[in-house]
Amino acid sequence: CTACLSRSMMLRCFSRSLVIPKELCFRVRRIGVLSTSFELTDEAIFTDEHQTLRSSLRKLIDQHINPYVDEWEEAKSFPAHRVFKKLGEAGFLGVTKPPEYGGLGLDFSFSAAVAEELGHVRCGAIPMAVGVQADMATPALARFGSDELKRQFLAPSIAGDAVACVGVSEAGAGSDVASIKTTARPSSTGDDLIINGGKMWTTSGAQADWMCLLANTREGDPHRNKSLICLPMDSKGITISRKIDKLGMHASDTVEMAFEDVRVPKTHIIGEEGKGFQYQMMQFQEERMCGTAMSLQPLQRMIEQTIEYTRNRKAFGQSILDNQVVHFKLAEMQTELEALRSLHYRCIGMYVNGKDVTPLASMAKLKAGRLGRVLADALLQYWGGMGYTSEVEVSRQFRDQRLLSIAGGADEVMLSIICKWMGTLPGHR
Repeated sequence: CTACLSRSMMLRCFSRSLVIPKELCFRVRRIGVLSTSFELTDEAIFTDEHQTLRSSLRKLIDQHINPYVDEWEEAKSFPAHRVFKKLGEAGFLGVTKPPEYGGLGLDFSFSAAVAEELGHVRCGAIPMAVGVQADMATPALARFGSDELKRQFLAPSIAGDAVACVGVSEAGAGSDVASIKTTARPSSTGDDLIINGGKMWTTSGAQADWMCLLANTREGDPHRNKSLICLPMDSKGITISRKIDKLGMHASDTVEMAFEDVRVPKTHIIGEEGKGFQYQMMQFQEERMCGTAMSLQPLQRMIEQTIEYTRNRKAFGQSILDNQVVHFKLAEMQTELEALRSLHYRCIGMYVNGKDVTPLASMAKLKAGRLGRVLADALLQYWGGMGYTSEVEVSRQFRDQRLLSIAGGADEVMLSIICKWMGTLPGHR
């Protein structure tokens, strides 16, 4: 069904679908830990169509991704072209993208549902790389790019034939996007752009076929002198300086790269020249919502796995779970997770209805990043020595979840956005 190229076709396929078994529903406690089950359709923003989409993705993950996660984590890389081709063939890389370029043309609630189901992958690295492809490198291209650029870069990215990466952060400019130094100046003839500089923390950079690059295309106001550019990664003058060894997200290759007199046609600018900063802020909005969505299942899974482990693990004559401090902490963490889930769903619902959700998206990302740190640390403690090994998922999530408070806008940036909205930020009252 997910390979259909229009909403109408997709809905006809859904109408013929069988009822989804409860064991496939993401909110059913599959390991039998919790006695109360919640269906996806209990949430106001989701329907049976969302549930069918998610169950299809879950089957793909169980067949083509999860059996290899441990191997890819150890190798510190995964075969992006192979995995993305599977996802692309099933329609998961272009859920909201225009049907004429291979997308499904659905609203953002379906993209959020897919992002949440990607949390079923038993590591954070692969969902992150998929998020770069579907929700970071391509939204501005889909909205503002020329037909020629969409056919050259967007269509193969949706199909899974091309791997995309994002070039925003630099060694001296991470959350402060306006301070990037990479330039893309017109050539002597005016037909090309000559790119010089470098980018840092580039997810999938060692495997990517093209980059959505943010660069300064003129002098002046740092919020109005930047453009987004489709940059083929086989262009002369691009050098992978190094692969970065990270604390977590091991299966995703992350690189630093340099540009020296890299030449691309001026027609590779996405949308209007000088609007790149604004376009990138729009892309950040959806990235942050999808980042929050991807955190929900790993956090739920850590709670459920910890309940199982502490119930079976005995110490001082009783199960660890029978200690009040343990089951009270688990209840507290479940409550925090449900509060995050509700905030996130509220944000998605308002966004689909055309509202500006900048404050809510920032709050949800802030909460997700902080809860990921607190929950993983608190629950790992109950695993004792096992929690300090690489043999259990909670230790992997302890490393992987830490990134959400840094990437896509650090916690402090989220707080500044929220304070600006509240009228408490100095200079913005």
